[in-house]
Amino acid sequence: MKRFLILVCVVLALAAARSSAQDLDLLIRGGSVIDGTGSPAVAADIGIKNDRIVLVGASAGRTAKRTIDAAGLVVTPGFIDPHTHTAADLSDPRRSRNDAYLMQGVTTVATGNDGSSPRAIGATLAKWTKQGIGSNAALFIGQGTVRSEAMGMSDAKPTPEQMDRMKALVDKAMDEGAIGLSTGLYYTPGSYSSTEEVIELAKVAAQHHGIYDTHMRDESTYSIGLLGSVRETIRIGQEAHLPVTISHIKALGTDVWGQSKEVIALIDAARKEGVAVSASQYPYTASGTGVSASLVPPWAMANDAMLKNLKDPALRPRLVKEMTENLRRRGGADSLLMTSSPDKTIVGKTLAQIADERKESPVDAAIEIVEAGGAGVASFNMKESDIEAFMREPWVMTCSDGSEGHPRKFGTFPRKIRKYVYEDHFITLEFAVRSSTSLAAETLGLKDRGLLKAGYFADVLVFDPKTYNERATYLEPEILATGVRYLTVNGQLAIDNGALTTALAGRALTH
Repeated sequence: MKRFLILVCVVLALAAARSSAQDLDLLIRGGSVIDGTGSPAVAADIGIKNDRIVLVGASAGRTAKRTIDAAGLVVTPGFIDPHTHTAADLSDPRRSRNDAYLMQGVTTVATGNDGSSPRAIGATLAKWTKQGIGSNAALFIGQGTVRSEAMGMSDAKPTPEQMDRMKALVDKAMDEGAIGLSTGLYYTPGSYSSTEEVIELAKVAAQHHGIYDTHMRDESTYSIGLLGSVRETIRIGQEAHLPVTISHIKALGTDVWGQSKEVIALIDAARKEGVAVSASQYPYTASGTGVSASLVPPWAMANDAMLKNLKDPALRPRLVKEMTENLRRRGGADSLLMTSSPDKTIVGKTLAQIADERKESPVDAAIEIVEAGGAGVASFNMKESDIEAFMREPWVMTCSDGSEGHPRKFGTFPRKIRKYVYEDHFITLEFAVRSSTSLAAETLGLKDRGLLKAGYFADVLVFDPKTYNERATYLEPEILATGVRYLTVNGQLAIDNGALTTALAGRALTH
């Protein structure tokens, strides 16, 4: 009997050992591993169990339900995009898989940027959880959304009651899981807000340990200027006591080309003084916006009266004068390419071409386009030297600012690596990966994401360095990227051998 009991114990011990050695759901073996910290690549294996990484290193003696041979491939944390416009995509069951981002290797997106977000943060997050989403997603509460809820499109200073209403809306959104407050101070109605008004709302987000993310009031010379806007952002961080991020940092237009050096100096000085300032950037010389946002002055949009004002003969001289100056700032009519419009005959043409065809001035053509329903544009307004200057800073994240009609939604992350790492050798692959993973996770406050580290969520990207590339162009902006061989989101394969799966393994991430 004693011998039998000993034999049983030995068998159970062997079974337990075998179970322990085979407890991995997925083993990614033999790849070049870049962990997201900025450290050099190493040869290592990645083991995944359930939704977590449980092994980074040698896997000798370990087996798994499935093993992926990653020889010749690069293995990184899944990319994190801190600035997207994916709220509508994620809320639509037909688009909730988030294909454009998964195919770039993006496993987490933040949305609700530029001051525009869903009004009901909690309900939106709950819908994503119930419906299923392909990538993880976090939400900002938009200051423009809050202001329009309290005041409509008024350009007035808020009353004390309206200010209290806006504070309550931000407080509620943060309670429901928003990660911070976003602003679009260039756009209406955010542009009608004073710095002091924004600071008061940012203080509410700060009470919840949230962050502040901004499309600044001016990236050019429209109002307070690029440098003035950077100073305003820093001031908001100082007085509201919260981290601030300058979204899609740029020097927009010929008036401010070359000012990247001064912007960097301002941010570095603020960081040395203890202000947590960061930025995000997309690697394109064209921004994506609309004809009205590019050219129509904010005063003409107040109180939803833009179309009325455009038709007012008394206002026409002032409008034409200011729109002509705004067009100059952006580099002229040749710099605005129509990328989307209800009028399909203008898509793929520049404003200059449209004006020539109609035998009228570019500003008159622009007013007609706005009156006919508007158009999305790619605005070629950036200089490569400024893009590179910002990109090399250790506090600049990769972002897409992905919008319809611009290739950045489908190609930002592979473009950055293909062009600036493999072709131009401007930054290292390790630097590019850090700016797309751990830096974003730290900035957004995402726990246990952004690194290949035991205990972290298993958001893992495996790409082929030979084929990882963008395919989207300004004329065909919705072509999926290539080169992602495998991608896991919370441990489940979202891309398997280069093909999207049906998995909706993303999670709504709350503050």
